[in-house]
Amino acid sequence: MALELSNKKWKLAFSNRQRIRQVTLAAAGSQALREALALAKQRLGLPSDAPVRSCYEAGRDGFWVHRLLQSLGVDNVVVDPASIEVPRRARRAKTDRLDAEKLVRMLMRYAGGESTLWRVVRVPTAQQEDQRRPHRELDRLTGERTAHRARVRSLLALHGVAVAWKPQGKLAVESLRDWEGQPLPEQLRAELERELARLELLQQQMAVLEKQQQQRLREPQTAAERQAAALVKLRAIGPVSGRLLSEEFFGWRQFKNRREVGSLSGLTGTPYASGEMAREQGISKAGNKRVRWLMIELAWSWLFYQSQSELSRWYRRRFGTGNARQRRIGIVALARKLLVALWKYLERGELPAGAQLKKGAVLAAA
Repeated sequence: MALELSNKKWKLAFSNRQRIRQVTLAAAGSQALREALALAKQRLGLPSDAPVRSCYEAGRDGFWVHRLLQSLGVDNVVVDPASIEVPRRARRAKTDRLDAEKLVRMLMRYAGGESTLWRVVRVPTAQQEDQRRPHRELDRLTGERTAHRARVRSLLALHGVAVAWKPQGKLAVESLRDWEGQPLPEQLRAELERELARLELLQQQMAVLEKQQQQRLREPQTAAERQAAALVKLRAIGPVSGRLLSEEFFGWRQFKNRREVGSLSGLTGTPYASGEMAREQGISKAGNKRVRWLMIELAWSWLFYQSQSELSRWYRRRFGTGNARQRRIGIVALARKLLVALWKYLERGELPAGAQLKKGAVLAAA
């Protein structure tokens, strides 16, 4: 069975390897899905206890559909949409019916042993998924705070108001004067008051989240929290970076080798070579974008705070004398190497060569 999910309807494609049957259900209908499964087995001439394998593409619906299918006894896989092969024609037919049929055909090939046909997404547990919510919310609130601050400054600039306003401080709207020394218009004052009220609420919510996360670092309870506490011991890595790396990347995944670490972060190269033509297309940018962005920032920070480490020395030997473009290319390579070094640090207790811990920090026994 393959599921093509949309906002209002689900397209289901069933196959017994001989023919394909498709049905349409209302979205999020668990009882209807159970009935469709039973009816499909009957129409395809299968016993009621026949095992079922299914797949769907990762997307807006997340992983609750995967857990629903597992509760029904279905062996399900969640597929990375970017890994699904498509025709290379400039124009191709694409409908939910065709997509569902293609998915079920590919699932039959995958079940037959073509393990590299596509890429399967590792599904976190409900608890692991929930642990990612605080820092993602905090990241979103930070963006909203920046937008509100910029809006207040823009409104003041429209009337030539010059005021030394610190974003963390209060702004007395009633005392502000425009370029002529006149009080601000009534509607403008009202809009500024509303913007400042929303900004104050955002800052209160952010303070609560930051306090909770600091508490989790001081008293870690889960594996991800313990990893975050271990990362924060290293110079150049702060609480925000440590939590993001552990909860988004290291905390719930198992890596077999450094290639898997680099691939999942999207920091691996994508060469293009055909005949006599060969060129490098840049990094793949696959996997978790938050981790990729963070590692680029951490790489620059690592050069400053861990200047005597082996990784920093390697960067200076290889790219230190190059131009600005070569240094930017080199920082991506350093980010990949640093991510692998942090994985070894958490997995095996190996401190990156030449790296220093923060003052008072002690490396835990492996």
